[in-house]
Amino acid sequence: MRDLTLNDNQVQEFVRTGFVLAKGLFSPDEIGMLSRAAREDHELDRHSFGRADGEGGTVRLSLWNHPGNGLYGMFARCERVVRSMEKLLGGEVYHYHSKMIMKDPRVGGAWAWHQDYGYWYQNGLLFPQLCSLFIAVDPSRRENGCLQVIPGSHHAGRIDHALTGEQAGADLERVNELIQRLGVIPVEMEPGDGLYFHANLLHRSDQNQSDHPRWSMICCYNAARNNPYKDSHHPRYTPLAVVPDSAVIDAGKERFRTVDSPDSWLVPSADHSARTLSQKD
Repeated sequence: MRDLTLNDNQVQEFVRTGFVLAKGLFSPDEIGMLSRAAREDHELDRHSFGRADGEGGTVRLSLWNHPGNGLYGMFARCERVVRSMEKLLGGEVYHYHSKMIMKDPRVGGAWAWHQDYGYWYQNGLLFPQLCSLFIAVDPSRRENGCLQVIPGSHHAGRIDHALTGEQAGADLERVNELIQRLGVIPVEMEPGDGLYFHANLLHRSDQNQSDHPRWSMICCYNAARNNPYKDSHHPRYTPLAVVPDSAVIDAGKERFRTVDSPDSWLVPSADHSARTLSQKD
């Protein structure tokens, strides 16, 4: 198996722009197993909940804090991902949480312009030493609401956020000024591609107005040295047991013989990020 860990040039691109696209991070067999597992997973569906986007749509998602030993966990714990995160964040990392974003045809909602740290700042995280990996489960296109990013916007630092529907949206005056200076890049992706992006990178996505789904899995990581100073609905430092890349396929094969589910689903009432923000703003 070829080395899929980010190389030095990719790390430098991340430092400069706040994101890096890893084409073919997961093979067709691997991403096919994830797609089938997620769509057949009654627990994933049962634990899903919506977030109104302020534009008349709703984003449906499921979240979990700890990666477990099943297929979802192997994606989050495999060497190609964790070693890349260690390079990007400069040391040991741990799993902060993962989520499945389910943008279904014609009904999948938008995400307002935001920084992930705009949500997570209230969780006792002193530094924006966090990074996420967006894994395309379906083709991600402009017409079905692909991710859009403002390159280099992570250098602006944390921007004030306010409630937009049930989501936290960044101060649009600053967002629009940054767009004027830096532009916007729509990140179109094939299934199995991965997008690593900084916690302060401004990003959004449009509603899915197409006839095609746009599901994605997002794995979020925090630097171990950035251990939160207080408890929240996401975990403090928890050692991450890294697995070889081959564990993804092995877990996929096992998934269709046994019932698999993350260890710790996050129910909607426990997700305080946007609610805490609205109380403070």
